Amino acid sequence: MSALPEIPPEVPSTAPRLLWYLTEPTRAVVDIGQFAATRSLLRAAPRGDGHTVLVLPGLGASDGSTGMLRKFLTGLGYDVHGWGLGRNFGPSVPVVTGMRALLAELADNGPVSLVGWSLGGIFARELARETPDRVRQVVTLGSPYAMTDLRQTRVNPVYQLLARFYVAGADRPPPEHTRPPIPVPATSVYSKADGIVAWRTCIEEPGPRRENVAVTGSHLGYGYNSTVWWVVADRLAQPVADWRPFTPPPGMAKMFPAP
Repeated sequence: MSALPEIPPEVPSTAPRLLWYLTEPTRAVVDIGQFAATRSLLRAAPRGDGHTVLVLPGLGASDGSTGMLRKFLTGLGYDVHGWGLGRNFGPSVPVVTGMRALLAELADNGPVSLVGWSLGGIFARELARETPDRVRQVVTLGSPYAMTDLRQTRVNPVYQLLARFYVAGADRPPPEHTRPPIPVPATSVYSKADGIVAWRTCIEEPGPRRENVAVTGSHLGYGYNSTVWWVVADRLAQPVADWRPFTPPPGMAKMFPAP
């Protein structure tokens, strides 16, 4: 698979608007309320073959943040696992070695689907690049993997503060647009109302097995957003040999904004 053209990404070197950032907690509560009102729709969510799924949390979060999503996916019949590495404070040596070991263990039963929220999605994509034979597909939720400048996120000060604990070079990976696409199917879920990271840093050039799916909601609410859950369920249900781009179901089409 050929690399993408080496052209500068059209991504402003600025964080999301201050209003989006300041209202993140409030909008996350709204997301949870909307989820409670629409979760009945998820009873019709696609079911797959029950393969293994690993869910990775975002910066500063632990498995507790992905608990509801993992429970939902378990109910669909998947063998779902949290990462079991405590809070995600970035790519420290214990985290990097721990994720590699966990993926190797889980992949004994076949390739694993990776679902990563924010920084967890960046980790998921790097794991797929390192060991594509162990990864079935990657689904990222508001993950700024295309970020070219740390000013494109509101958590830049936190990331910089923790950077001294990171694996050498892990704090500034090569720009995404200069690297070949990850060699497994990849779905990037993003929201233009994201108040933590610039939404353009969460998308890439679509391709035969690469797509971007827009949703409505906050960054902190990805894990409690019914449309996000539907996308994840739909993607996990894709057959290995017949992956196709996401199409909103007729009854929920209006819940997904145009990309």
